[in-house]
Amino acid sequence: MSDHVQSRGSRIRRAAIPILLLAILYLVGSFLWNQFFANKDTGQARDIVTVVRGDIEEVVTATGTLQPRDYVDVGAQVSGQLHKIHIEVGSKVEAEQLLAEIDPTLFMARVDASRAQLRFQQAQLRDREAKLTLAESQHRRQQNLLAEEATTLESLQNAEATLRSAHAQIDMLKAQIEQTESSLRADEANLSYARIFAPMDGTVVTISARQGQTLNANQQAPVILRIADLSTMTVQTQVSEADVSRLRVGMPAYFSTLGSRERRWHGILDRIEPTPEVQNNVVLYNALFDVDNANRELMTQMTAQVFFVVAEAKDALLVPLAALTMDRTPAAAAPRRATVQVLDGNGRVQSREVEVGVSNRIQAQVLSGLAEGERLVLGQGAGQATAQAGATRIPRLR
Repeated sequence: MSDHVQSRGSRIRRAAIPILLLAILYLVGSFLWNQFFANKDTGQARDIVTVVRGDIEEVVTATGTLQPRDYVDVGAQVSGQLHKIHIEVGSKVEAEQLLAEIDPTLFMARVDASRAQLRFQQAQLRDREAKLTLAESQHRRQQNLLAEEATTLESLQNAEATLRSAHAQIDMLKAQIEQTESSLRADEANLSYARIFAPMDGTVVTISARQGQTLNANQQAPVILRIADLSTMTVQTQVSEADVSRLRVGMPAYFSTLGSRERRWHGILDRIEPTPEVQNNVVLYNALFDVDNANRELMTQMTAQVFFVVAEAKDALLVPLAALTMDRTPAAAAPRRATVQVLDGNGRVQSREVEVGVSNRIQAQVLSGLAEGERLVLGQGAGQATAQAGATRIPRLR
């Protein structure tokens, strides 16, 4: 009896061994599947995107600097020592406000001398006019005496010469007076130039001279300071020759600054200068536009990251550019044609032709051929999915 029981137990143990081995193989196989094959399917799932709605822009980017649209360099029209500066950098000034003064001593002395010379010549003129009156009287008397044969012809001729000389001397004095008056006006102007006034409303942005400095205006008018109207700024950008042909006067533009990357300022392209600048063999064209700066947030020489909007679309169907295989034929133009790989509800991939509108480096607008919510396979994932279509179902996005 005991031998029979032992034999039966041995048979049970022998039968359990294969079952245990199968269980071990199942666990090992499940582990390997999860480590290798399951990860591949998940990676493939990440190559699937959905057609969405949104806004898109095609832009030309450039770097620019900010300058006041209206400014003036205020200089000295006369030479002399800068006696007093009444403002400082950042001061807001109004037109005709006194900004600085040059020592006026020399100019006042010249004005006084010219005025004295003018008074002397005017006195001489009155003296000559009195002599002219006497000469005219003597000339008439000689004429009357000659008519009565009471004088000689020579006396009459002498009286006539004296009269003509009196007239000539008066004409010379009048000419000298005009010359002196002209010199006086110049001296008075130079005296007024010693007081420097603001030519416009604005803000003092730079002061290049110092109080007590001697200014020499004989060769070139020295610049003392600059006044700018900061209410409107000009953005000056440099666009490469490869992109400048895409710009058009009147197109919208916007920019952000280094200190306010989230803030956008908007403007309209005003002009493109025809003469380029060449820097390190790179041809660059200046493109400029104005922007309102009523709150004075923008300052001179700020760096701007500028975007010129070539085309844009609102509430458009958008897909990643990587999902499109573009038509490369020479006739392709906007709207362009492209091919996409569409994933249907059964996990199968189908090729479909679509029309593409506005595009940038990331996304493209689809004009026709797709509907919002449809799913596309990107890049290499599309090729793999097509090869496995009908045999292996691509995991669906949840």
